[in-house]
Amino acid sequence: MAMAVFRREGRRLLTSIAARPIAATPSPLSSDREEGPFGVRSISTQVVRNRMKSVKNIQKITKAMKMVAASKLRAVQGRAENSRGLWQPFTALLGDNPSIDVKKSVVVTLSSDKGLCGGINSTVVKVSRALYKLNAGPEKDVKFVIVGEKAKAIMFRDSKNDISLTVTELNKNPLNYAQVSVLADDILKNVEFDALRIVYNKFHSVVAFLPTVATVLSPEIIEKESEVGGKLGELDSYEIEGGETKGEILQNLAEFQFSCVMFNAVLENACSEMGARMSAMDSSSRNAGEMLDRLTLTYNRTRQASITTELIEIISGASALEAAK
Repeated sequence: MAMAVFRREGRRLLTSIAARPIAATPSPLSSDREEGPFGVRSISTQVVRNRMKSVKNIQKITKAMKMVAASKLRAVQGRAENSRGLWQPFTALLGDNPSIDVKKSVVVTLSSDKGLCGGINSTVVKVSRALYKLNAGPEKDVKFVIVGEKAKAIMFRDSKNDISLTVTELNKNPLNYAQVSVLADDILKNVEFDALRIVYNKFHSVVAFLPTVATVLSPEIIEKESEVGGKLGELDSYEIEGGETKGEILQNLAEFQFSCVMFNAVLENACSEMGARMSAMDSSSRNAGEMLDRLTLTYNRTRQASITTELIEIISGASALEAAK
């Protein structure tokens, strides 16, 4: 008797739903929703559970990436701070004049091979393009040397013809001076320059880095500036002794200066990359947590609405049974 009443009431309810037109409104979540009685739309609890599971997995990944970046930062930070003592004596001896006017300039842009590290790569690219505009002219030649996959991908879009050399996967192995000196030697052999301008991010803290430009002049320009009284360091206060000429000494100094500046710049840029990645992954983890809280609230509301609907159906069925007696 009770089952017959439930079947009769169910057929009546389905007939009334089929006879009533339902105005469907387009929604981006239409595929994730279930159709309720009389056109009432309610999100599926299964969809919310799947979304919560995916957000939890993303949060686990971002937390792990933050821990890895923190570990790598601790390993590189001390070496970067110690390497600053290599290039500082050269700055005192030969000076650092980024605004010097020369005919052949080479902009060495240091970036990372991987992403998810904030805006450190776009920052050095912007500074490199600004240097290109400042030093370009009718009788001037400006070329790029790109270190890192991210800057290479950006610069190849509009400056492909101005790129002389690209180097990637420099950070694949632990950085050391021998590795960077080989890179510096390759750059010196493949490009002609009067001034090398190295663009990198100088590390200050986990949340702060400063785009920096270091200038290395060719021996000819250094000797020329020394003769005309240009902006150099304390080079003229020293006397040259031995069989080597001033040109040979300046050649050795310029090559050694470039390798030391490159070594410090690569380490500083690696520290900035790890610090920026730590900050980015921390923000991503917090955003995932906030999204998880909102999804949990949505899931609880949906589940409560489902329970309430089931209770209403049971009460309605019981009322129908009493009315049928």
